[in-house]
Amino acid sequence: MKYKLIPYLILLSVITLSSFRIPGAKLISRDVHINFFSHTALEDISADNYKAIATLEPITGEVVFSVPMQSFEFALPLMQKHFNSKDFLNTKKFPKSKFTGVIANLKEIDFSKNGSYNALVNGRLTIKDVSRNVSEKGVITIKYGLVSIVTKMKLTLADYKISFSKGKASTNLAKTIDITVSANFK
Repeated sequence: MKYKLIPYLILLSVITLSSFRIPGAKLISRDVHINFFSHTALEDISADNYKAIATLEPITGEVVFSVPMQSFEFALPLMQKHFNSKDFLNTKKFPKSKFTGVIANLKEIDFSKNGSYNALVNGRLTIKDVSRNVSEKGVITIKYGLVSIVTKMKLTLADYKISFSKGKASTNLAKTIDITVSANFK
């Protein structure tokens, strides 16, 4: 009877040990969802990207998101074609956007304790050939060692040299769009 219990004890030990993470180890997420939404009186436009990659350093608070721009998916193929075109994001010349930042209130976040924490992240967002300083709020949730981040922000297209003075895009696309980012780190 004693020997039948040994495999169960070994299994329990493996499960318990695998649920612990080395404190401060860099966290990586390939489970990132980015949505952008544009609302005008004429049309709502939404696109999703599930191909971004993110890293998070719990000790330093450094956060990096790398976003392949051609991976945004639209409801209509023509919208996707316009998005990738030279007139809009020119994704052949500028295939990725990138955010590099740091959690400003890192001392208020306990990565070893379950809970939801308000975070302020300061950094630089690069889209096309334009980099700008940004400061955004988000929520970091820790649950049994797993970390997730959610943030919502507004992005003014003209700040990144994306603007239209004529044509359908000038009336169908909002000047400021809503961006929602969520990432689950392992």
